Amino acid sequence: MTLLQRPLFYIGHHYVTVLGLIALVGFFAFGLIIARFLQSQIVRRFFSRFKVETNFIAIVTTILSVAAIVFFTITAVNAAGVPLPWAAPLPAINLSLVQIFLLIALLVAVFWFSSGTKRFLFNRLLAQSGLDRSLQYAIAQVVSNVVLVVGIFIVLENTGIHLAALTVFAGAVGVGVGFGLQNIASNFISGLVILAERPITIGDRVEVAGIAGQVEHIRARSTVIRTNDNIMMIVPNTKFIDSPVTNWTYGDRRVRFRIPVGVAYGSDVTKVRELLLTVARENPHTLKDPAPNVFLEQFGDNSIDFKLMVWSSEMSARPSRYRSDLNFAIAQKFREAGIEFPFPQRDVHIRDGVLKVENVTAEANAERTQA
Repeated sequence: MTLLQRPLFYIGHHYVTVLGLIALVGFFAFGLIIARFLQSQIVRRFFSRFKVETNFIAIVTTILSVAAIVFFTITAVNAAGVPLPWAAPLPAINLSLVQIFLLIALLVAVFWFSSGTKRFLFNRLLAQSGLDRSLQYAIAQVVSNVVLVVGIFIVLENTGIHLAALTVFAGAVGVGVGFGLQNIASNFISGLVILAERPITIGDRVEVAGIAGQVEHIRARSTVIRTNDNIMMIVPNTKFIDSPVTNWTYGDRRVRFRIPVGVAYGSDVTKVRELLLTVARENPHTLKDPAPNVFLEQFGDNSIDFKLMVWSSEMSARPSRYRSDLNFAIAQKFREAGIEFPFPQRDVHIRDGVLKVENVTAEANAERTQA
């Protein structure tokens, strides 16, 4: 026992014994075990029972893991013989360890309350209000952000961090936003403009910056779009403010489709027109009002070019499938009616001399090759 209590080395005015070193390693290892347990699926499933968002669960478990490591590390240092007082203010920050842990716990509670406020407003309070669903989401998102900002200010004031002392830091942050963080700030402001003005809403089919798909989420900094290939694309909110945006579901969902069709010369143009109108009317996704129409565009080099004009709401759901169904039906109708699709043709004129054309069978050609 004397050997375990013999000083090994000194830190400051305190000595560390073998027993203290063993306690240090033991507490630190236990802290790592607890931190890993807090990141396990058991804890995640426990939080999911309270209908907490997945992102919030990931943030909470990470914070709790770091807090567990810090707690047991400080406990291990104290057990080793180097006192780190919990209630004494730390140098430079004027906060004790207890206050820091309390600050972390209160911030987690604020984030949870903000998320719960958004969920309560969107799923319960505003669900029966009669407002547009996208407007309900916008209201819930704005209120949630306000609750988050106000809650953070209240927590900072009640943990001894006075906002008046952060004026110099706020000025430095302002300079940073003006230079290095200007994109983040502009995306955040653009997100607020989108929620307030609502040029796009959840469920809309949009095209922006070469990306086409359905709007899934509108976040503070970015918007999530699901493409037809089931790929989630993260688009910065500024793209919806300073770039042209095509919203196929904004206002009226009816869109006119243009289907170009070319037929061979010699075809009955009246019959072609009737067949194209029949194809349009037989498709269940074609609107009767406005009615479909057919235009004879031009007499091309190799074909008579028509254009089938149809109105449909499928641009917001399955535009490619709708076009494909029409093209399949046109091909079938033309084949049944004996109307041919054209091939590129060229006429060769021989101005002088005689061109001898000889029809050679496969057998004769083979004999010539062997010879």
